[in-house]
Parts: sequence; structure tokens; C-alpha cells
Amino acid sequence: MGKSVAGAVAGRRIKYVFVIFWLAVAAFAGPLAGKLTDVERNDAKSWLPGGAESVQVIDVQSSFASPDTVPAIVVYERDSGLTDGDRAKMAADAAAFGRVPSLDGTVTGPIPTKDGQAAQIIVPLNLGADGWSKAGTLVDQLRDTAKQGADGLTVHVTGPAGNAADSSAAFEGIDSSLLLGTIAVVVVILLITYRSPLLWLLPVISSGVALVAAQAVIYLLAKHADLVVNAQSAGILTVLVFGAGTDYALLLIARYREELRRHEDRHEAMAEALHRSGPAIIASAATVVLGMLCLFFAETNSTSGLGPVAAIGIAVGLAVMLTLLPVLLTICGRWIFWPLRPKAGSVEPTATGLWARVGDRIARRPRGVWIVTALVLAVATIGVVQLDATGLTNKESFRGTQDSIVGEEVLARHSAGAAGSPVVVISTAGAAAATRAAFSDVPGIDPASVSEPAVKGSYAYVTGNLVDQADSQAAYDTVDRVRAAVHAVPGAEAKVGGTTAVNLDVQRAATHDRNLIIPIVLAVVLLILILLLRSVLAPVILMATVVLSFGAALGVSALVFKHVFGFGGADSSLPLFVFVFLVALGIDYNIFLMTRVREEAVKHGTRRAALIGLSATGGVITSAGLVLAGTFAVLATLPLTAFAEIGFAVAFGVLLDTIVVRSVLVTALNLDVGERMWWPSALGRTTRPSLEKERVAV
Repeated sequence: MGKSVAGAVAGRRIKYVFVIFWLAVAAFAGPLAGKLTDVERNDAKSWLPGGAESVQVIDVQSSFASPDTVPAIVVYERDSGLTDGDRAKMAADAAAFGRVPSLDGTVTGPIPTKDGQAAQIIVPLNLGADGWSKAGTLVDQLRDTAKQGADGLTVHVTGPAGNAADSSAAFEGIDSSLLLGTIAVVVVILLITYRSPLLWLLPVISSGVALVAAQAVIYLLAKHADLVVNAQSAGILTVLVFGAGTDYALLLIARYREELRRHEDRHEAMAEALHRSGPAIIASAATVVLGMLCLFFAETNSTSGLGPVAAIGIAVGLAVMLTLLPVLLTICGRWIFWPLRPKAGSVEPTATGLWARVGDRIARRPRGVWIVTALVLAVATIGVVQLDATGLTNKESFRGTQDSIVGEEVLARHSAGAAGSPVVVISTAGAAAATRAAFSDVPGIDPASVSEPAVKGSYAYVTGNLVDQADSQAAYDTVDRVRAAVHAVPGAEAKVGGTTAVNLDVQRAATHDRNLIIPIVLAVVLLILILLLRSVLAPVILMATVVLSFGAALGVSALVFKHVFGFGGADSSLPLFVFVFLVALGIDYNIFLMTRVREEAVKHGTRRAALIGLSATGGVITSAGLVLAGTFAVLATLPLTAFAEIGFAVAFGVLLDTIVVRSVLVTALNLDVGERMWWPSALGRTTRPSLEKERVAV
């Protein structure tokens, strides 16, 4: 940040203008932010890859049936075998389900299993445009009806409607619980960091203003510019704004406190702090924004929508932390740091603190330190072979027992197949008979369940039940066989959809997105580092450490998921999300450290600057890492496996970045490589004393 801009922000009079401005923004944005959940899209299509075959089927399928109609499967079971009374009750229940106001179609069943111990009734429900949030109420009504007079007959509601009800319940209150949990984590860590009963308020207030403003902007874009927002991206937004925003606050406050020891006037101290730390904060935020915007290239709608949502949150957070927070600090004065108020002329404690001592130890044998550290991280990366990121089954998606999952298990136990999740085939009307015949002959499809073609306009619509559970690998293999069979029908232009096909397409889109976006993010981050550090070698080395850190974090996480938490697998989008978050956010710590090293290298040489940079930023980087890790760890408290996996992997990766990679590995590399780190700039051609002389000088 230029001196003139920094001086203006820290001005004696203009600071009140900034306070009034952000108070007005908060007052205007508050009501809009509260409406964000109203524009969330949690329907199936908003989570899917836009061009996938199954999505094309959904588009055509809507002309035959409402896209808001999904089946609820009411499952009955008695271990000793269904009685005549049970059959009479189920028949009465089926008649009652036929009078449900949200019914859209014909109730099917009861359909008994071959062993006579269970049965199912399929109830097609039109949940409406906001069906995801309404599913719970409708499913509860079906369950209550089925349980009345059950007399020992166990009852469960499963199928797409049952899964939607359980998923909606898992997300219920997510915004408030994430917000409260995140704030609690931030407050605790700031209290420990600053040991001040008051200072923590300013970063928290600033982050709160940033979150409200970001939510308002996102609401307006979702309502008027078709931005896709869902419960996942809205939840991550809360964590990201508080985590990254507090990181920027920590860096600014650390530099401001340092400058207060050099300046009597707090406005001059803030102007210098903004001038020195502003470029690093802006570069860090720009890296995250551009990294998140790379998600826009994803095929999967939920991933593509997350990019702009996260980028907006970071951009707004940056604006608040470079305008509102500085003026709040200058208005409060030195007393806000009580009881450890920095006095002008006092000794900077970081010069002889913990990280100064760590740096001195690293300086004794820097090459050995970075080689050993890199080898340990490389070994940790091997754990990636244990990562099964091929998607989660319905059972694996939840932490805990859900009624819809129990219902699925009952049907599987009695070999009842997947009647509530049929495979859907769309073809041209003229090829309907040939398409149906090819469909019926596919192994894995129950030929007796294949419907007669329904024709409307130029399209024909056929459904058939899978023999295997809808979310099993066997079912996915069946979908591939169906596609191969019906695609071969001349003139049919057939496409295959349904719940299983959708899940299969999501998995494959996630693989495509990962292979496309990871190289783009790497290129973007590398370019930013080259421009910021005015070097080629340093950015390449730093990117290598980032990739190594990501691999180690994912490897350790895979082992923890499998052997500690007992997760059955990982969400197909996990590697991409963890990579983007760790690289885009983890590079912040590289930027914080290396911009300070470069600043000091001009005066002291790279090796001496590496030690100064570590001692000056080690504490704030560690605190920032703890804040970011803590906020992401809040995601792990949710009852959804995908959130728990993202929360743990990112939190662990951030801690690994701050404590090991940034502070030890990068510092050791700086000490070993020396001035060549800045090649090919002029700074890289400067002759400096040997490593031993630099270490002794310290």
C-alpha cells in the first residue's frame, strides 16, 4: 500500500468517515444478509455438473413429470414375518398416503419382499420448488401415519424424499451454529495471542461487518444475477470470512504494535504499518480471490458457485480489514493493548523470542533441516494411497444413524433392490420400442420393472429398477452398461439418468474438475508470487513447498479418516477443495514471511533477513494459522461426513503449513539458498557474507 494511501486511511480526521461509512453499510446490509437462505438453491440440479447426461435427462424429464416430484419409500419390517394384520395395516396406510395433499402420481404397494419379512410402499411426493427444506415435514407425516397402530412392526422412510429429509435436518441451523462456533474459536485464540481482555473485540467486530456485507452482496447477486448459492457455500463463506479476515487483522496488528514501539504518534505508526504490511495483505487476499475464482471453471454447479461466493467474501473482508480495523485501532489508541501496551522506544520482544531461538537453531545446519523436513513430509504423502475419494454412499454421507439409511439397509437385507430410485431413459419417440428392449436386456436391471414407453412430443420416457442398491458400485456399473446399450440404438439419441446416474456423473465431474483446476490454480499462484517477489526461483521453491505440504496433509488425513474416524470413503470433491483452500490460503503465510524477508534482505542480506523475518512473523503466522485451522475445524462438528473431512484436512494442513513448512522448511531453504533465492533480480546477484558469518552475526 502506497504511503499516501496508507497516510490517508490513518489520518486524524478521515478515520471517523470510515467508521460512519461501515456503520451505514452494516445497517443496509443486515436485512439483506438475513435473506441469504431464501435464495439458496439446494435442489439436486444446483449441485450437479451442468452438461452431464443425467442433467440433460432431468431437463427432458420435466415435460413428463414435475422435476420437484421425488418418491418416498415407506419400509415395514417384522423379523418373524409379516402377519395378516400387518398386511391389512399396510393396505390402509397406502390408502391414507393416497390422500396426502402433496401426492403427485399413484401410490405403489405394498410390495412384499420374497422372504415375507418386509414390504415397501412408494409414495411420489411433489415437494415444490423449495422441496429440500419441506421434505422433513412431509416425511414426518408419512412416518407418523405408518407408525400408528404398528404393533411391533418397525417403520422407516427412505428413498430420495427420505434422504432429502435427513439431509435437510443435518443442515438445519448450520448458519447459526457455524457462526457461533467460529466466533468462539476466534475469540479464544485472540485472547491467548494478545493476552488482552479488549483487543480481540476489534478483529471480531470487523470480521462480523465483513461477513454481513459479503452476505448482502451475495444475496443481491443470487437474486438478480443468477449466482448459485447453496448451504455448502454459505457455510464455508462464514468460516472463510472470519478465518481469513482474522488472519489479515493479525498481520496488521502485529506490524502496528511493532511500529508503536518506534513512533510516539499512533497515526504515524498506523500509516507505517499499513504501508509495510498492506502489500502483503493485498497480495495474500488477491491470491485467495483468484484461486477461488478458478473454481468457476468447474463442471459441477456447486463447485463452480463456491468460487465467486468465496472470492466475494475474501474481497469484502480485505476492504474491511484495511479500512475499518485500522481506524478502530487508532481511535482506541495504545490502551486497547492493555495490559501489555507497547511504548515508544521499548525493545521489540520478537527479536529474542521463541522464533528467534528457533531460527538460530535452524541456521546451524539449514541444509540438513530442510532435507529432513522435506523427507518427513514426503513420507506423510504416501498416505494418499489410502484415500478413497470416489464418493460417499448415502450411509457414509452422515455421521450417526439416519432413518433413511436404516430403511435402505432393511431393503438391502431383504434383497428388495432399489425400486424408489429407478434408472430413467429418454429417447426419441420413434425409437422408443427398440430403446426399451435394449434397456430390459441389460444385466443389473429388473426386466419385469421396465415400464412401457411414455411418449410426449418427440421424446419417449422409460424407467426400470436396479437389482442392486442405488448407491453401490454394482449399480454404477449397471448404469454404464445401460448407457452403452441404449446409445447403440440407431436414431434413439438415448440418454440415461436417475439418482444413480446423477451420482455417477457427479463423481466423474469431480475428477474432471480436479484435473483441470489444480494446474490453473498453481499457475495463477505462481504468477502472483513472481510479480510480488520479483523473482523466479523463490516462487518455484515456495510452490514446491506448498504442493508438498498439501500432499502431506491429504496423506495424513486419509489415514485418520480410515483408521481413526472410521469413515467409509471420501467425498469426490475433497481433493480439489482441500487443494484450493490449502494452496490459496497457505500461500498467505509464504507471502507474509517472504515479503518481510525481501524487505530486510535489501538491508541485511538474505540469510540475516531470513532470521529477522522468522523472528518478526513467526508468532503472527502461528497465531493466524491457529485461527484459520480453528475456524475450519468448526466444520468437523457438523453431522455430515463431507464437511467433517474438509474441516479436518484443511485445519491439519494449515497447522502443518504454519508450524512446519513456513517456519522451518522455508526458513531453512532461505538460509541455504541465500541471495540466489531472488534470481534473476538484481537482489539475487548481490554478494553477501557466508552462512556461517551470517549465523554468527545473529
